[in-house]
Amino acid sequence: MTAEEHSIIGGLGGAVCEVLSEACPVPVLRLGVEDTFGRSGPAVKLLHLFGLDAEHIAAKAKKAVSLKK
Repeated sequence: MTAEEHSIIGGLGGAVCEVLSEACPVPVLRLGVEDTFGRSGPAVKLLHLFGLDAEHIAAKAKKAVSLKK
């Protein structure tokens, strides 16, 4: 699982997927800003709006663990 305060397009998650696909193919869940325009506002509210707060990260991590075989 990767998490970043950046667009998932061309971000860290994509780079991780490139490396893993060649060396060790495994499922990867990427958490980041979906393909949308940015906004301005208080950081805490923006993290929640884009699903990058602790609650969303924990939920995505649980989903990633459930994919382990």
